[in-house]
Amino acid sequence: MNVSRSEYYKWRDRPESERERQHKEWTEQVKEVFDDSRQLYGSPKVTQKLQQKGVSVSERTVTRIMKRMDRAGQGGL
Repeated sequence: MNVSRSEYYKWRDRPESERERQHKEWTEQVKEVFDDSRQLYGSPKVTQKLQQKGVSVSERTVTRIMKRMDRAGQGGL
């Protein structure tokens, strides 16, 4: 990699973006709802519960977050 030391540190120490901050917040909220459901809810139900709490997030975003967290509901039990 041809990156100067100063550019690397500039990149590393940059402030967190609004998108990164929002994503972290959503990740914590998804984890909380999923764990409260005894890890039974899938992304549609987690999305519904978050929206009931006033969190504006799409099902697709919740699905991506759950995949990254390696979480899946136990539907059909």
